[in-house]
Formats: sequence, C-alpha cells, structure tokens
Amino acid sequence: MEEYNYFFDIKDSPENDHVFVLIIYDITDNKKRLKLSKMLLGYGFRIQKSAFEAIISKRKYRELLERLPAYASAADSIRVYKIIGKGQVASFGRKEENTNEDVIII
Repeated sequence: MEEYNYFFDIKDSPENDHVFVLIIYDITDNKKRLKLSKMLLGYGFRIQKSAFEAIISKRKYRELLERLPAYASAADSIRVYKIIGKGQVASFGRKEENTNEDVIII
C-alpha cells in the first residue's frame, strides 16, 4: 500500500488572501447532488465522491458559503471546514488526481 502526502501552509495574515477549505456533503436528491458537485468544481477539486478541497480567496470563500444553503434540505448535510496554518494530508489507497484544466478564452 502506498501513501500519498501533501502539505499546505496558509498564513492567517492581512497580506494572505487565501484559505484552505474541505467541503463534504450528503445530499439525498440525485439531481441536486449533481448540481452541487458541478458548482463545487468551480472552486476546487474532488477528492472523494462527496468531498472537495480548494485553496480559494477569502472573497470566494464567502461567496461559497452564501451559495451552499440552496443545495441543502432538512434531510441533507453540507459541512465546510476552513483550515488556516500548516497542514499535512495523508492519503492511502487510490490517489485522486487533481485535474485542473487550462482554459484559454479567445
């Protein structure tokens, strides 16, 4: 079994405008869950079926928090973890590839 690690260092200072976020969700409605996952791809990348990670600006973080309630009913759950400081992620098993695509607008 192979272990994959990565580190992040998000400083909580006025000159650093970014946060590391982990978004996990359990949405019962398939259509709403698909819409949520597509929306989250605009912020970060999928690390598991119902989990996304992102390093985004504080403005984008506030925008994300404003958009999420539209996807959750009383039977659903969406959790957002904002992580600032040094961190290490250890991952075991299948490695999820970050597939950021370059977009060129002409």
